[in-house]
Amino acid sequence: MSSKAAAAASVRTDIVVRDAGEDDVPAVQEIYAHHVANGRGSFEETPPDLAEMQRRRTAIQERGLPYLVAEIGGEMAGFAYAAPYRTRPAYRNTVEDSVYVEPRFLGQGVGRALLGEVIERSRAAGYRQMVSVIGDSDNQASISLHERLGFRHVGVLTSVGWKFGGWVDTVLMQRALGDGDAAPPGKNKAK
Repeated sequence: MSSKAAAAASVRTDIVVRDAGEDDVPAVQEIYAHHVANGRGSFEETPPDLAEMQRRRTAIQERGLPYLVAEIGGEMAGFAYAAPYRTRPAYRNTVEDSVYVEPRFLGQGVGRALLGEVIERSRAAGYRQMVSVIGDSDNQASISLHERLGFRHVGVLTSVGWKFGGWVDTVLMQRALGDGDAAPPGKNKAK
């Protein structure tokens, strides 16, 4: 069986994606803490505590942006959200995505389900561009996920982070939402 066929065979159909609530934050914090402590996908070095993760979720949702969780059989399988790409006003039509999957559920379609819904909700909210700043050029799982969902490579910032005793790159990827840059901001067409 080819690696693509094996990956397709392992994608789950029982993934439930929904808005994150206050009761989800402990599991979200635990997933994120694992990735901070064990990977280079996040450039944080110390996992944020529960109160900070709650503050971050609330801030995203108060802006009307998606902050989602995925469940499989009632177990937390991952989370994802869209946040403002930058704070200066000219960036107001662009968001940045973040996706983290519980290690036991990696490679089962959780990231794809989460990111797909973040893309759709961001488009529906009128955003025109989505940027992904992927920690670590070796993070092939995240790079491939974004490629499969229509992102294109727009650059690599080499050696911009230092984590676990080594320099770490960031891979920049981008995709249009709705009309993208084909028209001024306003109502998006479905795409």
